[in-house]
Amino acid sequence: MQKLKFNSNPMPTVGVEIEMALVDGQTMALSSSIQKVIERLPAEFQSTVKPELMQCYLEVNSAKGNCIGDVEADLRAKLLAVQKITDDLGLKLYWTGTHPFSLWRDQIPSPSERYTALLELLQDIGRQLITFGVHVHVGVDSGDKCVMICDRILKHLPVLLALSCNSPWWENRVTGLQSHRSKVMEMLPTAGLPTMMSNWSEYVWLVNHLIDTGFINSIREIWWDVRPHYSFGTIEVRICDTPGSFEDAMALAALTQCLVVHLSDEIDYGTYQHNGHPMMIRQNKWRAARYGLDAKIVDGITYESKTARECVKDLVLQLQPTAKRLQCERWLNHAAQMASGPTWAQRQLNAFGETGDYRATVARMAALSRLD
Repeated sequence: MQKLKFNSNPMPTVGVEIEMALVDGQTMALSSSIQKVIERLPAEFQSTVKPELMQCYLEVNSAKGNCIGDVEADLRAKLLAVQKITDDLGLKLYWTGTHPFSLWRDQIPSPSERYTALLELLQDIGRQLITFGVHVHVGVDSGDKCVMICDRILKHLPVLLALSCNSPWWENRVTGLQSHRSKVMEMLPTAGLPTMMSNWSEYVWLVNHLIDTGFINSIREIWWDVRPHYSFGTIEVRICDTPGSFEDAMALAALTQCLVVHLSDEIDYGTYQHNGHPMMIRQNKWRAARYGLDAKIVDGITYESKTARECVKDLVLQLQPTAKRLQCERWLNHAAQMASGPTWAQRQLNAFGETGDYRATVARMAALSRLD
């Protein structure tokens, strides 16, 4: 049994990880070109632009910031550098949750002992993880509070998913879902909505139990939609698809940071936890994945039903004082603007309806997401 120490953060810092697909600039198919990109990276970015499980996508990590403004400046510089490299290589960055036509079985794993062991464990379930998401880390001051926030944020996760939906297809098919990525992730044995836990001690027991009984090789193989990250001292929200623009990714991060800080404040001032039955949260998540912002989200206590659009706007209004403290009012308001329009999944479907061609759709979306 190992003792996991939560590295406390006295401030609600924020960090963002964005996964993006690498596509061939001519065919728009996924391209296993990550090594070529990594080789051309400036030295200062080599530790924060990383290969992933498969060689057809990458992850760009921000430095830890005190506010979204810090993260925006840091990520923009890294993304512009990656974009220049991909341009030079004849590649494009595709901001999406899934690719419409490239097949998972054709993708090449990254050369890593960890990934080799992971695929040995997961087999075809692991090989299907050709999905791309945004992960947001927010600093928390104790392990117990981190676990409590993981519990309290559950009812809001379907709303975050609905706002970020950007994966309407899979394997040459329009799936009928706004977020097929969320369903692919749920195939993993330790993914999806987390189990409810009372405190840090219970979380440590669970991690040790899973490792000692051979269910997982390390703590990194717990891929819940939200999870504690003990070494960073953060809560990590992982439910969002990668949206179609950098600005929308920053708005999702701002909404997440404000929500975590708001829940932390509630805990400090005293609150009673009663969010309703976990099955209600699971059903709301399903509706968000199916219908996106038009999903009817049911309150687990009052049974009142609102669209995800209305839920986002209610949250933005509630979180305005927190956003002012965190200096991210502009980005929080941008989240409300997102809720008034189509999801990125719908935008991709609209583009496909106009062109009738997956490749033309990918080309159009890749052009829309370019940073200036």
